Amino acid sequence: MPALSNATLSHLDSRVAVPRYDRREVTPGIVHIGVGGFHRAHQAMYLDALMNCGEALDWGIVGVGVMSGDRRMQEVLAAQDHLYTLVVKHPNGEREPRVIGAMLDYLYAPDDPEAVVERMADPAIRIVSLTVTEGGYNFHPVTGEFDLANPDVRHDLDVPTAPRTTFGLVVEALARRRARGLAPFTLMSCDNIQGNGEVARRMFVAFARARDPALAEWIEAEVPFPNAMVDRITPVTQAVDIEELAGEFGVEDAWPVVCEPFTQWVLEDHFICGRPAFERVGVQVVEDVEPYELMKLRLLNASHQALCYFGTLAGYRYAHEVCRDPLFVDFLLGYMRHEGSPTLAPVPGVDLEQYRLTLIERFANPEIKDTLARLCAESSDRIPKWLVPVIREQLAKGGEIHRSAAVVASWARYAEGLDEQGEPITVVDRLKHELAALAAENRTRPGAFIENRELFGDLAEHERFRQAYLMALTSLHERGARATLETLVGE
Repeated sequence: MPALSNATLSHLDSRVAVPRYDRREVTPGIVHIGVGGFHRAHQAMYLDALMNCGEALDWGIVGVGVMSGDRRMQEVLAAQDHLYTLVVKHPNGEREPRVIGAMLDYLYAPDDPEAVVERMADPAIRIVSLTVTEGGYNFHPVTGEFDLANPDVRHDLDVPTAPRTTFGLVVEALARRRARGLAPFTLMSCDNIQGNGEVARRMFVAFARARDPALAEWIEAEVPFPNAMVDRITPVTQAVDIEELAGEFGVEDAWPVVCEPFTQWVLEDHFICGRPAFERVGVQVVEDVEPYELMKLRLLNASHQALCYFGTLAGYRYAHEVCRDPLFVDFLLGYMRHEGSPTLAPVPGVDLEQYRLTLIERFANPEIKDTLARLCAESSDRIPKWLVPVIREQLAKGGEIHRSAAVVASWARYAEGLDEQGEPITVVDRLKHELAALAAENRTRPGAFIENRELFGDLAEHERFRQAYLMALTSLHERGARATLETLVGE
């Protein structure tokens, strides 16, 4: 079986969709930093679709890896002419494979940072995009300020022409474009964080200001940082995915990507030097991303929190198991309809009830095998951003909060480190030791967990929330997760 490459494309099984354009005619227009599964299942997929329509052939992607683990990705993609297979996993077990050809090259920055900088300084590059995860923006989790003490950041400020970080690479490229009288590129975050464009703007400008205040002023004035909302469940590729692709479809791909059928990208129309016509392949290009972003954060993301702790305590280990249980579905829909949705402004073009039902269908897809452990990780970064604002708004308007309060209680019970079967829970969180200490007091001082002001502010002082939380926590201890949910669903 020949390995995936330009030469083998024409020999693939007819069930495998391949690029309908001549890749030799594609030229670079985008540099993308952080070529993980999500980028390959999302942004690169949209560009490939646009190229299949005979458009955007001057918007090819040059990938860039900055982390040590990115070297293998560079090696795999180079061996495959930067082709890879995207496999959509449908709930009925159907597999839909498609070879993506939008990526032209992949540069591993630690080997040659100069090559990366010069590629971004090339006027042909009009967009630099990012999927570097929330941690890649180098801000303090509490203050939100850029961390200038980071050793690699200090290095890049001291030796700007040999950068190690994303900030150093991008800002050096912008400095060269400015010095050469060239327009800047658009810096487009595709990360799953609230206000991703604004976060990127603040962090890159903060780095630039520490290096050269005049350069920072130019970046702040001239470089667009469009906000975006992105959504597609993209599990980590497993060995079985590689084996299935080879066995069923005859494609030898060392690093395919798997994903769910659903995909969404809402993008602020704020660019310099043009952009691909993303709207022609399903991207919602809008003036204001915030309504869509809050919809996702307070319905999808918060619902993940609503299902993962209760589900783990009840003995489930995957999201699809939870969402095939009618009791859990009733609870999730109750939260979304009566607590999350009332905090949302109108979302243009979206039927919220259909969106809520689609979320349940997505969560229930057994082919994705999204683990509850993944959804439970880093709770201290998630609950305060996704659920606490819902609670505060509902308290302010006299709305329902008992389900949200119960989710917080399920987190506190989860943080005790044992499920209801006595099985240990591995808590993954930057505050895991502090959380464990607070959870250890759940039975003797049950309000201790929500009195952590770093996580909850003054919520513990709101009597209605406090009583709802204490009632749910007591029920979890005395009656368990299922009985607690039965009560909540019946209210």
